Formats: sequence, structure tokens, C-alpha cells
Amino acid sequence: MRTFVALLLLFALAAANADILVRDDGGAQVRLPAPARRVVSLAPHITEDMFAIGAGDRLVGTVEFSNYPEAAKSVRRIGSYAQADLEAIAALKPDLVVAWQSGNAPAQVEKLRTLGIPVYVTQPDRIEDVAGILERLGELTGAPAAKAAAAAFRERLASLRSRYGSRPKVRTFYQVWHEPLMTVGGRQIISDAIRLCGGENVFGQLETMAPTVSEEAVIAADPEAIVASGMDEARPEWLDRWRRWKSLTAVARGNLFFVPPDIIQRHTPRLLDGAEMLCRHLETARGRRPK
Repeated sequence: MRTFVALLLLFALAAANADILVRDDGGAQVRLPAPARRVVSLAPHITEDMFAIGAGDRLVGTVEFSNYPEAAKSVRRIGSYAQADLEAIAALKPDLVVAWQSGNAPAQVEKLRTLGIPVYVTQPDRIEDVAGILERLGELTGAPAAKAAAAAFRERLASLRSRYGSRPKVRTFYQVWHEPLMTVGGRQIISDAIRLCGGENVFGQLETMAPTVSEEAVIAADPEAIVASGMDEARPEWLDRWRRWKSLTAVARGNLFFVPPDIIQRHTPRLLDGAEMLCRHLETARGRRPK
């Protein structure tokens, strides 16, 4: 009996001392000897996700535009997601850096790895991927609220999908910017939000994440709804420039909509706030169809 108890204690001790091993979205295995206590985030959405799982106090550095929640504004800045200050990151002595595959410069990510800093790379292409990121950040940091946050996200996503997913299709043009005229391709997470709402991205066949398109191409696609985000929390004035094309179905029916960028362009729990607003807009477009 004593031998059995001793073996159980040994197994428990081994489990307690075991490394944390998590595979990232780039396919690399990230190994930590203990939950991360000093974390650097290389994207605003990663910063927000860290706070969402109750690990915001582990952040010792982040990038520009990390403005949510309010506490994120006080985290030290180490550059932008496109150009981070590697020396500043190294000086912070992080035990984990969390990167964004399609946003951060690959050369910078590799340089951090050569410095011996563990880097976990995220790339959420579908809305449900956000829940997985919350869970894996929880594994890496030991944050106890991560599983609950992921479960709540999945529950709300399922509710939206049940309500809107089978609604009649609405051909949708999503405008990210005006000069150049930019939209989202089929693999971009906003396209997934459009599908969630029963919409169809008129440029969903494009593989590029944020392709540039021509005004003529939009007119030829003749979307039933045009949805814009932009860079600020206010409706962009350039959305109403489409009104001069009165032959566009979206214009003729008054279907020019706005969703604030922070709740639709960030891979965080608030993405479902943006998706729900988008779904309501597309439902409005359905209600404006000729009887």
C-alpha cells in the first residue's frame, strides 16, 4: 500500500513539474517550463484576449492601438504590430511572446525565436477559432477563466448561427477602406461573419486576406448590401460616396451600413458584438426587398 501511495505521489509530482506544450497555428510546438508570467502581445486583439481570460496582468508589453479594455492602455508599448521594437521586447525579459501570423513581420517573429524567446503564433481565420485561442492562451498562462470564456463564446456563436445562418442570402460587399478600395477575401474572418449572418461575400472567391478591388468590380458585382468599417468608431464619410451610383441595388434600397472596426476586425470575444450588428443589418436588407 505504501508503495502504491508513493507511486501516486511521484506521478503527481511529475505532472506538476511537466512542461507546458502547446502547438500554435503555424504548426510549431511551444514549450514552457511553467505558466507564462511575463507576456508580450504583438497585436491589439491578442492583448484584448489576454484580458478576456483574466491574464491581462501578465502583459509587460504590447503594440499601438491596444486600447481595450481600459487597463490595456497602461501596458508598455513596444512599437506596432507591423514593426515591433525587438530590443525593447528583449529588455522586458518575457517568458512568452504571442504573435499574429498574418499581421506581424515573419522575419521579426523568427528573430525573437533566435533570441531564445518562446513565441506562440496565432492565426484565427474562422470565428470559432477565437474560442480555441482563448483556451490555448489559458494553457500557456494558467489563467483559470479561459475555459469559461471560451465556453461562453461558443454558446453565443451557436445562438447567432441558429438565428441567422439559414436566412435567405444577402449579397454583401464589405469595405475596409476607400483609397485604395479594399475588401476582405474568402479566408478572412469577416467573411466568416458574413456567412454566419446568412450573407454572401461578393468577393469571397478571392484568396487574399485584404484584396484591393476596383469601383467597377463592385458595380459589376451589384451587392444588395454594402457594409463599411474604416479605422474609427464613427461612420466613415466615404461610405456615402456610393450614393452617386443609383443603379446599385444596395444604394437603391438604402442598404449602406456601418459596423465599428474594433468589434468586427479584431479576433476577440467582442467579434460577436460586431457579428450580431452585421446580422441585424443584413436582416434589415432582407426586409427592404420588394414584396
